Amino acid sequence: MSISEQLAAFAAGLSLDQVPDEVTERTKLLLLDTSGIAIRARHDAESTPATIRMVERLGGATGNHAVFGDQKGYGASAAALINGALAHSLDFDDTHAAGSIHSSAPIIPAALTAAEMTGASGSDVLAGIIAGYEIQIRLSLALSPKDHYDRGYHPTATCGAFGAAAAAGRVLGLNDEQMLDAFGICLSQTSGTIHFVESGAWTKRYQIGHAAMNGLIAATLAQEGYLGARTPIEGKHGFLNSFAPNPDPSKAVAGLGTVWETLALAVNPSPPCRYSHAAMEAIASICSEQDLTASDVESVYVGLPQTGFKIIGDGLAHKQQPKSVVDGQFSMPFCAAVAICERGMGWDDYAKHLKDPETLSLCKKVDVQIDPKPEASFPRFMSGIARVTAKGKTTERFVEIPKGEPENFQTAEELREKFDGLTAPYLSQAQRDQFVAATLSFEKQSDVATYLAMTRSAGAGLASAAE
Repeated sequence: MSISEQLAAFAAGLSLDQVPDEVTERTKLLLLDTSGIAIRARHDAESTPATIRMVERLGGATGNHAVFGDQKGYGASAAALINGALAHSLDFDDTHAAGSIHSSAPIIPAALTAAEMTGASGSDVLAGIIAGYEIQIRLSLALSPKDHYDRGYHPTATCGAFGAAAAAGRVLGLNDEQMLDAFGICLSQTSGTIHFVESGAWTKRYQIGHAAMNGLIAATLAQEGYLGARTPIEGKHGFLNSFAPNPDPSKAVAGLGTVWETLALAVNPSPPCRYSHAAMEAIASICSEQDLTASDVESVYVGLPQTGFKIIGDGLAHKQQPKSVVDGQFSMPFCAAVAICERGMGWDDYAKHLKDPETLSLCKKVDVQIDPKPEASFPRFMSGIARVTAKGKTTERFVEIPKGEPENFQTAEELREKFDGLTAPYLSQAQRDQFVAATLSFEKQSDVATYLAMTRSAGAGLASAAE
C-alpha cells in the first residue's frame, strides 16, 4: 500500500475499541478544552462579528447545524468554518510540540458537523477526532515543521485540512477508497500562511476555520463519488513534495495505530502563542519568589528556540509595541510584561494590559534571542529561559517542560477551572456542569445537536459579539 492508502485505510477503519483507553480519555479532555475556548470566542473574539456577517451575507446562516455558543442554526459548511475559526481565535488551544501544530481547532469542528449531518454516535465522533489527530500530526512531522514554516506555511491549517477530512470522513462512514478520494480532493484545497503575524491580521483564525470546512467538503464530495488524486500525500506534486523541500514521507505512517500522537498533545494554560509559555513560567516564578513589582524590574532577557523566536521574538521593536490582541498573542515582550504584572496570563489580560502604560513600558525592557539551551530541547519541548534583573540582582531560570505538556499535563480539575473561567460569563453553573458531564462521557452521546445546544447562553442579557 502507498502512504496515502495506508493513511486512508487507517482513518476509515479506526474504531474506538482499537484505541487505548488513555487516548480516548485524553481526547474527551481536549474536546472540553476546545469547547470552552470556542464558546468564549463566539462572544468575545473581535474577529467573530465580521465572520458571522460574512456567513449571513453568503447565505450560510440558514440551516440546523450548531455553532458553539450561538442561538442560530447554520449550513453545514458554514458551521464547520465558524467553529474552526472560534476554536483558534483565542490562541488558547492545544498544541503538539514536535509537530509545531494545533490539532483540535480544525479537526473537532469538522467531526461534530459531520455527526450532525449523519446522526453519528459519540463513539464514532471520538474515533474520527483521533483519526484526524493522528494523520494531521504525522503530516506535519513528515514535512519538517521548520522547513514548512520557512516556506511561509502554517501547518495547523495545511495539515489541519487533511486531519479534518479524516475526522469528517470517519464520522460520515467513508470506506478506504472514498477516504483516499477525500485526501486527494483535500490536496487541492490546502492553504494557510504564517503572514498573519503582520499588522495584527485575523487571518490565522480564519484559515483554521477554512481547514475545518475544506476537510468536511472533501469528505462529503468523496462520499458523493467525486474522484481525487490517488497519491495526494507522497506523489511528485503531492502534499509533502509541494509544501516542503526535504520531506520524510516515512514519518507520515511511522507507528500508525501503535504510537498515539494524540497523547503528545499539550493544552495551553495561557492564551498567547505556546512558544511563550515556558519563559512566562520562568518570569512569573522569579517575580513571585522575589515579590517583584513592575517598577522593580530593570531588564528581562528571554531565550527561545529558533522556531519560536521567528514567531514571537523576531522584529523586536515591533514586538515591543503591541497594539492589538493578535499583536499581543505573538509578542514575547508583551507576554513577559504581563507575566511580571499578573504572575501568569488569562484571556481578560489582553483588555487590561494592551492599553496600560506601565505594561507597555515594561515591553521595552524585554530582549528576546535565540538561545542554545531551549534550542537543544526543541522540538521535543517548547522550552524557554529567562533572566530577570531587578533591584540590582539578576536571576535566571530555565523551564524545559511548560505546564500543559504531556509530561506536565493539566489535571481534569485544572481544565475544568479553565473551562469555567472562559464560559462563566455566558453559561450558568448548571449549564456548565451539564456540559462537562456530557463531554466526559461523550462516547455515550447519541445526539450531537443536543450536546452542542448545551453551549447556548440561557440568559437573555447575554448578548453575542455579533448582535
